[in-house]
Amino acid sequence: MTEAQIYYVQDMSTVEITALDKEKTVVILPGGILEQHGPYLPVFTDGYMNQALTMEIANSIIKRPGWKVLIFPTVPLGSGGANEIGRKYNFSGTYAVRHNILRSIFMDWGSELGDQGFEKIFVVHMHGAPNHNQAIDQACDYFSETYNGRMVNIWNLAFSYNEELRNEQEQKEDGFTVHAGVGETSILYHLKPDLKKTGYKNAPPITAASPEDLVTLAKEKEWPGYFGSPRLANSNLGEKSWKGWTNHIIKQVENILDSKYDFNKPTYYQIMSNNPVFKLINEDAKTFDRQKELKQNAWLKSKGFD
Repeated sequence: MTEAQIYYVQDMSTVEITALDKEKTVVILPGGILEQHGPYLPVFTDGYMNQALTMEIANSIIKRPGWKVLIFPTVPLGSGGANEIGRKYNFSGTYAVRHNILRSIFMDWGSELGDQGFEKIFVVHMHGAPNHNQAIDQACDYFSETYNGRMVNIWNLAFSYNEELRNEQEQKEDGFTVHAGVGETSILYHLKPDLKKTGYKNAPPITAASPEDLVTLAKEKEWPGYFGSPRLANSNLGEKSWKGWTNHIIKQVENILDSKYDFNKPTYYQIMSNNPVFKLINEDAKTFDRQKELKQNAWLKSKGFD
């Protein structure tokens, strides 16, 4: 138990958890895939951002009289590193799980919470892989339909934020970036200045103009693991980006708690699946997952394990 009405489940007893007012307690499940982010960002970049965002959301919720937040430990598991764009399914720094495993984890946790009477769950597992988000969406839908409550994938609230803070020259150099470019590098260095890597100011730009370019660049033998131009990262951009992004998310969280949010909006996964390039990336990644599962199941069967 800590500041005001924010609670950490790992520190609580059964009696304390049972005593929570389930109607006015929001559960937050933060996640953080271990994913390569090139030479200039740590592999837990998404996790650090998710942990910080979790606290931003929690502090906004407890401003409501009588409301509480129950935060779970960060799940360091996710699906689909950006290296999948180049069909490089083995890449130093990425330690992903199959998308159906990720779905099962959040379905299981949602089931436990629903059976205990919790009604409101936010999954803060911000990561751009479409299959990753489909898995979380499905777990959220299962909870919402089974327990007559609401479990929300926060990424579906976040990806629509598109305020442009790069100047024209920076936009041109950063290009069409989806991973570890100037924006993500600036935010991470703003949140965790102690993790700033030496040499990022000399990072050569990996500039794409389209999804097709991303695939071409990521397939190159010496692709360093990022797109865009990390060398342009700066603390001012990081601070402004973080503030704008979190404010955007929090406003939508408030609409959800006030029953004003439109859940009929297309999800991130649905939008990305309409792009033929990303659709093929998703399909190939799922094929790789199935092959991995078949290999594991064959070994289990050979040992007589269930």
